[in-house]
Amino acid sequence: MGVSAELYEFIVRVVEDKLREVKVAREEYEALRKSIERLVEAHTRAEERLARLETTVQRLEAAVEKLAEAHVKAEERLTKVEDRLTRLEVVVERLAEAQAKTEERVSRLEAAVEKLAEAQVRTEERILRLEAAVEKLAEAHARAEERLTRAEESISRLEAAVEKLVAAVDALRVEVGRLSETVGFGLGDIARVVLPGWLYRHLGVEVEGLRREFFVVDGEEVEVNLYGEGVLRGERVVVVGEAKSRVYGPDVERFYRRVYVPVSKLVAAKTVGILLGYLVHPSARRKAQELGLHVIAAYEGSR
Repeated sequence: MGVSAELYEFIVRVVEDKLREVKVAREEYEALRKSIERLVEAHTRAEERLARLETTVQRLEAAVEKLAEAHVKAEERLTKVEDRLTRLEVVVERLAEAQAKTEERVSRLEAAVEKLAEAQVRTEERILRLEAAVEKLAEAHARAEERLTRAEESISRLEAAVEKLVAAVDALRVEVGRLSETVGFGLGDIARVVLPGWLYRHLGVEVEGLRREFFVVDGEEVEVNLYGEGVLRGERVVVVGEAKSRVYGPDVERFYRRVYVPVSKLVAAKTVGILLGYLVHPSARRKAQELGLHVIAAYEGSR
């Protein structure tokens, strides 16, 4: 019976596949064998190195034993040397102490001699300085006498000038007082004329007129330059004011403490505080806004 071509090709393929598998297995075997051989060689080399290391360790142990023996002997010798050095140190210390005592005695003698010499020199120097000081003192006394004479003359002239200045200041004080009264009186009259209208236009307060008034608060007299009673939306209102030629921040604060607050407590009514002046500084407006008061310049009264 013959083999067909197709069967033949199939058999050939199967055989080739098996051959390839056998070839691969053989190659893997060869690689494994070589690896084992290398491992055996490495183990052999390691055994040899270990043997050599053990030999080296034995030699080191022997050397260490010899070194320990030599160290013990060296310790014994060193102990003996130290004993001898200790005895020598004691002797040297005694010699040093004796030398130090000798040097100390010599130093004391030298110091005593130096002190005597220095005392002699200082005595001479003190005599010289005393002579120089006496001369300087005499010169200074002479100069002081001259300066004292000139000072007395200057004081006399100064006293005369001060007397003239005091007289001039007194005269100026009188003139300033008169001027202040005149200015204050004129400004107060202006305030009594313009403030009622200003109060009505700007605050809605109706007040017939303003006058000077005096109050006693806590046993102290309080003078109000501008005082008036009015009405605001049917409610009783008290107006407390002051007229000054120049109004600054401290003036507003002083008016608030000394006039506005005491009078407000006394009248037991809504109180309107106002200051009028020819000049109103910006600091016065800021302080018035802070304290709830009003400040106006004289030229603003008609607005």
